[in-house]
Amino acid sequence: MSDIPSDLRYTAEHEYLKGTDEPDVFQVGITDYAQGELGDVVYLELPGAGDSFQGMDTFGTIEAVKAVSDLYCPLAGEIIEVNDALDSDPALVNSDPYGDGWMIKLRVADPEEVDGLMDAAAYAEHVGE
Repeated sequence: MSDIPSDLRYTAEHEYLKGTDEPDVFQVGITDYAQGELGDVVYLELPGAGDSFQGMDTFGTIEAVKAVSDLYCPLAGEIIEVNDALDSDPALVNSDPYGDGWMIKLRVADPEEVDGLMDAAAYAEHVGE
């Protein structure tokens, strides 16, 4: 059974948003369910700080032993930070997806849109748990 923290918001494509100290800035990564489905993560291609995306634009790729998958920006916004630790240790996505394995920090264009994403109960139902 996957870890689905109740304080996060989720997309149907298995990205999560985790709040930070700034009300319009969120850490984004993939869920525990997604990393489990992918298997051992070996490489990530992530955007740079300052890049902007619309909601559901591809913001990068994740390569695992089993597959290469696109990463989708949950909401429109600007990347303000990228987790550089993943360059040297992409397996952090597997070992700590909601902690050290975060990928980007996103300043969302409209913070009210966060409420439109799935809560933990809806995401659990989405993945069949």
